Amino acid sequence: MSVFYYYTMKALSKKRVRILSCFFCVFVAAMIVSFTLGREWYSDKSQSLFSFALIHFSGYLFFLLMPVEVAFVYYLPFFKEFELIAVALLTAFSAQLIDYLIGFSVSSTVINNIISERRIIKAEKYIFKYGNLTILIFNLFPLSSSVIALAAGMIKYSFRDFVFYSSFGLIIKYVVLSLVF
Repeated sequence: MSVFYYYTMKALSKKRVRILSCFFCVFVAAMIVSFTLGREWYSDKSQSLFSFALIHFSGYLFFLLMPVEVAFVYYLPFFKEFELIAVALLTAFSAQLIDYLIGFSVSSTVINNIISERRIIKAEKYIFKYGNLTILIFNLFPLSSSVIALAAGMIKYSFRDFVFYSSFGLIIKYVVLSLVF
């Protein structure tokens, strides 16, 4: 077996794993939305905090990137602002904590098979260059904060700083969203 053939097959294998991972994530995201929002829409039931919590939590996991801010704005008319902000903060922070702990404890080889190594390196570069500001900005705006949480765990970033700046950014984001919409 030639060296070229070996590396070509290895690259194809990684690509297949990534493609299968993407299909699995899309499938899981579709199932979550179908079993929560879809069921509520088709059965003419009102929206529940549980469905919001499930969608919101799932959207903050690094392998299921979903526009959770849109879900927050959609659910605002159905609940008191304080309730929705509390659930959003609890679910977002719980999922980011899981992302951080996965990054902290799982090998980079496994993580690179799920999401691209380039995205992780880019996230790590931002954390090394800008530090706490990166974590704050990525939580403040609708950016991929879950990938930043994963990268922060991978580089063993200060847990205390991660918790503080993530929480601070999330609080500001959801208070502003509730005031604007």
